[in-house]
Amino acid sequence: MELRHLHYFIAVAEELNFSRAAERLHMAQPPLSQQIRQLETELGFQLFHRTKRQVQLTEAGQTFLVEVQQVLQQLDHAVHVGRQASRGEVGQLAIGFVSSTAYNVLPPILQAFRRQVPNVTLELQELTTREQLQALVEGKLDVGFARPPVEQPELATATIFREPLMVALPDSHPLQKRDQVSVRSLANEPFILFPRVVAPGLYDPIISLCLQVGFSPQVVQEAIQMQTIVSLVAAEMGVAIVPLSLQNLQRQGVIYKPLQDSTPMVEVLMIWRKYPSPTVQRFLDITTQVCAHLT
Repeated sequence: MELRHLHYFIAVAEELNFSRAAERLHMAQPPLSQQIRQLETELGFQLFHRTKRQVQLTEAGQTFLVEVQQVLQQLDHAVHVGRQASRGEVGQLAIGFVSSTAYNVLPPILQAFRRQVPNVTLELQELTTREQLQALVEGKLDVGFARPPVEQPELATATIFREPLMVALPDSHPLQKRDQVSVRSLANEPFILFPRVVAPGLYDPIISLCLQVGFSPQVVQEAIQMQTIVSLVAAEMGVAIVPLSLQNLQRQGVIYKPLQDSTPMVEVLMIWRKYPSPTVQRFLDITTQVCAHLT
């Protein structure tokens, strides 16, 4: 039995006329009648009562029609879902991100992806860069948003965002009255920073910026998450040099100031395993489109 036989049967069952069914199928009537007889022989029961005046479904034919219609509907659904999968429009993605990306690239990317591909479920995990790299290699994440460097050969990367640095100060700090703050003026300040192992691609530019003006920052407190760093600044534990977009994290007791100095541009990477699935590729494409318009 072939799929075409089922379509032949449904056409005759709905038309109850071999001539009209043949016309609908764009074929001659004799071959259609022959195909229906072959189907009945293969099934082992009669589908139609035939007379010169009319064609009627047998009781078995009526039951068979209901089942065939359900099978073809399921087949159509399977084809539809298969096509969606081939276009990356169904499934689930596990996305990792460092906390700072929640204040720049992540929200517009997620908004655009959910709008364009609503049938893909996103599972979001806030992780350090090192945690993301391990999870990506182990297949526990599909895509990561992290800081450089990435040295795993099985992973692919793309720089999707660059931004300068600024300083976060307690709002009671004397420097908060200035329009801009020089890095040198922070030489005697206690610094709040994250451990280098968490994100060397952000840690190293900050340290380098301080060294260029003649001092090594006095780190009095370390924290992994940017939110924690800003909270410690608000608690007057020290100052912090942070990416520019972190000013989107408004926290009572903290004021952000641009730096007078020319600062290095710190990067956000999108990371994925090589040879991505269609769903991952769709996410990568949308992310690239969104980030092309970010400033």
